[in-house]
Amino acid sequence: MNAPLSPTAVRRPIRELPDELISQIAAGEVVERPASVVRELLDNALDAGAREITVRLSAGGVRLISVEDDGAGIPRDELVVALRRHATSKIASLGELETVGTMGFRGEALAAINAIADLSLLSRAIGADAAWALDGRTGELRPVARAVGSTLEVRELFYATPARRKFLKTDATELAHCVEAVRRHALARPDVGFAIWHDGRLVEQWRGAAGHDPALQRLADVLGDEFVAQSVAVAHESGAVRVHGRAGIPDAARSRPDQQFFYVNGRFVRDKVLAHAARSAYEDVLHGHRQPVYALHLDIDPARVDVNVHPTKIEVRFRDGREVHQAVRHAIENALAAPRAGESVATPAAPFFKPAASGPAPWTQPAMHFAAERGLGDAAAMWPERRVEPAAAPPPAAAPNLPVPGDAWPLGRAIAQLQGIYVLAENSQGLVIVDMHAAHERIVYERLKNQLDGAAIASQPLLIPATFAASPQEVATAETCADVLATLGLEIAPFSPRTLAVRAVPGPLADGDPVDLARSVLAELAQHDASTVVHRARNELLSTMACHGAVRANRRLTLDEMNALLRQMEATERSDQCNHGRPTWRQVSIRDLDSLFLRGR
Repeated sequence: MNAPLSPTAVRRPIRELPDELISQIAAGEVVERPASVVRELLDNALDAGAREITVRLSAGGVRLISVEDDGAGIPRDELVVALRRHATSKIASLGELETVGTMGFRGEALAAINAIADLSLLSRAIGADAAWALDGRTGELRPVARAVGSTLEVRELFYATPARRKFLKTDATELAHCVEAVRRHALARPDVGFAIWHDGRLVEQWRGAAGHDPALQRLADVLGDEFVAQSVAVAHESGAVRVHGRAGIPDAARSRPDQQFFYVNGRFVRDKVLAHAARSAYEDVLHGHRQPVYALHLDIDPARVDVNVHPTKIEVRFRDGREVHQAVRHAIENALAAPRAGESVATPAAPFFKPAASGPAPWTQPAMHFAAERGLGDAAAMWPERRVEPAAAPPPAAAPNLPVPGDAWPLGRAIAQLQGIYVLAENSQGLVIVDMHAAHERIVYERLKNQLDGAAIASQPLLIPATFAASPQEVATAETCADVLATLGLEIAPFSPRTLAVRAVPGPLADGDPVDLARSVLAELAQHDASTVVHRARNELLSTMACHGAVRANRRLTLDEMNALLRQMEATERSDQCNHGRPTWRQVSIRDLDSLFLRGR
C-alpha cells in the first residue's frame, strides 16, 4: 500500500491573492518596526519641502506615530489617491525612476502602513482655503483646521497582523530605533528643524542650523562637540564623484559601529562598497576590531546609482563600484594624512592629554639615512644618524635656555628621555611625550611604502609545499589571479581538482602559516577588486618590516637623535599613530600642568 501524501504534498489550485493579503505582504517588506514608519513619513515630509518636522510617539511608536510638517501639503482631490498602492507624485516613467532625486518614489509606503495600522492623513495644500482629514479605514473626508502642511497619524501598529506585533521589542528599544531614524535624517538636512516627543515629553530637538557652516553645527548638535573635535574635514572630488563630511581620527574609534553614517545624494544607506572603502582607508592607522566613526556624503549623478534595490531604500547599487570605492578610500586617507597643526583634539582616555597634529617643518628636512635605503640591513642602523644638515640642526644640548622656536617646530625641542621608552619635548603649548618606537615605526613604514611603490614583494619558496582542500571558488581565484598573487610574493597552484598547494610566501612572513595566509588572500581577491587587495596586503607586509626595523625600547638616544626623530615626525604623514593604530605622542598643556599642581588657586 502506498503511504498517504503528506500535507505539504497536497496540490492546491493557483489563485490570485486577495487585495488585503497582497497589501499586508507588501507592508511586511516596507514596515519592520515603528522606526520604519518614521523613516517613510520623514522622507515624504522632506520631499514636500518641510522646514520644521515634529514627530510624536507613544509606547515607542506602537500606539501612536504622528509626523507633522510645514511642507507644501496635498490637495483635497489627491488625498484618497495617496493611500493607494503604487500611487506617487515622484516619478511617472522608467527614465525618471533611473534618475530619481527624491527621498521617496515607490508609492508603497502609505498604502503599506494603512494595511497594518489605523492611518489618518490631515493636509492643507498651498493656496487651499482649508485643510482636510482622510480616515484611511473608511475613506471619509472631513474639513479640519490646520496651517499649510501635513500631519500623518498612525495608531496601533500591526493591529491587523498580531503575529508581527509579537516580534517587537520593549517600548524603550523601539523608541531608540525611532530616534535613530530621525537622527539620520537630521544629519543629512541641517536646514530643517526636527523635534521628537514621546508620551508628552520632549526627547530630542534640533533646530534648523544657521551660520557659516550649518552642516558642522548640526553634527555637533546631533553627535556632540566631541565628535567634531575628534574628526577631520573630508573634501574630495574624483571625476563625477564628490565625497565630503567628517571622518573621526583613530583615537575616536569605538567598539561598535554605531557612529558610521553614509549618505548617497542625501539618502542614508548601508552599502558594502562604501563600508569596505571606509574600513580600508583606516587600515594604516586603525587595526584590530575598533570601529572608525564618520559622517560622510557621496554626491553622484543619480543615473550612476540604482536606489530601487530594496523596498526600504536603504541599499543602493553603483554602476561603477570600483570608481566609488577608490574615491571614498582616497578621500578619507587624504583627510587623515593631512597635518592637523593648530587643532585641539581631545583624547577620551586622558582628558588633559591632547594630541596635537604635526606638519612638515617649513624650512627644511633633516638628512635621514635609514637602512631601508641601503637594503634593510641591521635593525639598529635604521635609526637616523646623529648628523643632520646645518639648517636643520636642533638647539645644542649645552644651551638649554634657548627659546622654543614657536610653531616652526610643532613637536618642540627634545629635553630628555624617560625610561628608554619616551622622548620628552618642550613646545609652545607645554610638554610633548613621544613613544619613540611607535613614532619611528610609522616613519620607517611610510618611507618603505614610498620606496617600494610599484615593486613586487620578494617571495620565499617553501621546501615542502603546503597543500589544503580548496573550494571551487578558491581554485578558480587562484588560477585567474596568479599574476596578482605573484605580486604579493605568493605562489598558489592547483595540486588536484580540489586541492591547492602553496609553493612560496612573502619573505617577511616565511615563518607564518602559509595555508591561513593563502585562504585569507584568496577570500579577499574573490570579494574585492584585485588592486585593493594588493594595496592592503603590501601595506600589511611593510608594516611588519617597519615594526621589526624601528628603534627598540631601552635604546638610549642623544638629544640630536631625539630632535631628528621629532623633525621627521613633523614631515611624515599619519605620524599621529603607529602602524598598529596606537598613538605616537601626546600633548600636555601648561594649563593642564598648572591644574595638576593647583597653581593659581
